[in-house]
Amino acid sequence: MEHFFIITNLSKDKDLVETKYIKKLLENKGKTCELAEYHDEARNDTGLDNRAYKTHVPDDVDCCIVLGGDGTMLQAARNVVDRDIPILGVNLGTLGYLAEVEKNSVDSAIEKIIDGNYEIEDRMMLYGKINGQESDYALNDIVIARGSSIQVINLNIYVNGLFLNSYHADGVIISTPTGSTGYNMSAGGPIVEPSAQMILMTPICPHTINARSIILSQNDNVVVEIGQGRGGSELAVEATFDGSNCHILKTGDRIEIKKSSKSTKILKLNKVSFLEALHSKLS
Repeated sequence: MEHFFIITNLSKDKDLVETKYIKKLLENKGKTCELAEYHDEARNDTGLDNRAYKTHVPDDVDCCIVLGGDGTMLQAARNVVDRDIPILGVNLGTLGYLAEVEKNSVDSAIEKIIDGNYEIEDRMMLYGKINGQESDYALNDIVIARGSSIQVINLNIYVNGLFLNSYHADGVIISTPTGSTGYNMSAGGPIVEPSAQMILMTPICPHTINARSIILSQNDNVVVEIGQGRGGSELAVEATFDGSNCHILKTGDRIEIKKSSKSTKILKLNKVSFLEALHSKLS
């Protein structure tokens, strides 16, 4: 690897101290390194919006180094979704499952990269299409949930063209194994080894006793249809991709979700197993 690109969550590294330190480490090793540029509107009285950087990644980049937390990693994954570029996360947050390098381990991490002592792990992504038109990708999850309304929503679930179930709930999470430790876990869903290939479906605060998470094959096609509200009223819900890119759906609208043909490549430096890492995070 010769050319690196650094994407930084500016709210966690406001003065780019850590960013510039990593850039200098790489350049001292004879590598080239560019920093993501930020739009002027990213700067405001409350700080810097880490999502407002210019998304163009130079064509000759070999690796993206992402400083922040899991949210910054998810945004970076979307930015390089059409590129065959691995990403490495440096955790500047509190609890990160995607960003595996801690701030105090940066020097040894860079040494491993330079020495070629790493593996690249493919993580499956989801592809969602709304009413057969608007489409987007997600590394963690696609969430369909009520917005500001306090009304419980009705969601009809179809798998491979067959009706499966109706959820009377606050929403539903369609997750990848990578996203199993995110919102899915908070909603009581199962934790899955991130390199696995499957689709997880977990209701959010279901209003029926028998509503449970369902694990589907990676080849399954899931359709979530927005049902009617109380008394036949029209519902309005939000569909979000990795916690951003919000789309408003109404009664009768459908979102089709399946495994994407694209994947996210995660640079792995540690030989620690997922279960060991999970134990460390949870304790």
